[in-house]
Amino acid sequence: MADCDIFISGGGIAGMIAAAAFGSAGYQVTCVDPAAPISEETARGADLRSTAFLQPSIAALSAAGLWERLAPHATALRVMRIIDAGGKLSQARLTREFDASEISDQPFGWNLPNWLLKREIPARLAQLPGVRFLPGIGTATLLARDSEALVTLTDGSRLRARLVIGADGRASPVRRALGIGTRTLRYGQKALAFAVTHERPHENVSTEVHRSGGPFTLVPLPDRDGRPSSAVVWMERGAETGRLRALPRAEFELEMNRRSAGVLGHLSQATQLTEWPIISQIADRFTGPRTALIAEAAHVVPPIGAQGLNMSLADLTSLIALSAGDPGSRESLDAYARRRRPEAMARLLGIDALNRASMISARPLRDLRAATLGALYAAAPIRRVMMRAGLGAA
Repeated sequence: MADCDIFISGGGIAGMIAAAAFGSAGYQVTCVDPAAPISEETARGADLRSTAFLQPSIAALSAAGLWERLAPHATALRVMRIIDAGGKLSQARLTREFDASEISDQPFGWNLPNWLLKREIPARLAQLPGVRFLPGIGTATLLARDSEALVTLTDGSRLRARLVIGADGRASPVRRALGIGTRTLRYGQKALAFAVTHERPHENVSTEVHRSGGPFTLVPLPDRDGRPSSAVVWMERGAETGRLRALPRAEFELEMNRRSAGVLGHLSQATQLTEWPIISQIADRFTGPRTALIAEAAHVVPPIGAQGLNMSLADLTSLIALSAGDPGSRESLDAYARRRRPEAMARLLGIDALNRASMISARPLRDLRAATLGALYAAAPIRRVMMRAGLGAA
């Protein structure tokens, strides 16, 4: 039986960052995932979403030795623009811009494609002598007790860890092994994720267009073949995303340009479409004996306001800070649960409210949504509080 300090179940983006962070801090780490990361944009099954790392997350990436690898590929997000297109003609009738310069000399964050993250993070793991990254192997069983955690892997091997981290997704095997339930909110929505090119430069502005069904979000990417480019997350009710995916390309682009309210000029689809279910979910507990849940094993939120993976890195930052001495001790895990679960619950409820507001179809309620946004934006102190809260600074 092999020994390690930290065993991480789940080698997605959050799990691999956790492996890099604990490995960079000098721990012996084993990280497994049933699937190997797909690191080419055009490969079948590639994750065509993007991740906007907000300001507080950069310190965690730097400590893990990742930011120097990622920064050359990142696109700064200097302005967050919200457009209400809920009028009769579904055109932009209210536009509000939240400028990072009001609260900081740094951008709100930096955006990177997920497929690229799955290329660069494993390269960092390969540099760390204390890290074993084992794609193609999963977690079969977990026996966690106060003194140690015993793990059996799907290849039949066994190991003993001081701390097990469940970073294995919304259907987490680690969470199930601990008997931890979840509270789940369903919206009947799915999201289409893909990249586009467009006529006008994005000028480092991330735009959410609200009409009904969910937001249509354009997040800046580097130029593609000499043309400005953005990542798109288009949320609609499930039946509508199914209809959109089935359209011929020309008809899909026509629908996409109607939905974008023309904010970047004509959009052209640049990659295949991928589809993702939208839910909110939170685990009843974030810990068990010698075990901590992070990322989507602990909480899932709709892709609004770039909160999802940034919440995951806040989990990781807290867990590392509290793990000094004896990782997985009852005291450190109790402190982690007290710190992270209330914060995650508060953000989940806030994002749930924003998502439900974005889905509104009744005209009077869409008018109320626009009026509320206008009123909040007009009050500068409230506007700045909202921006700091979105970064996790309030």
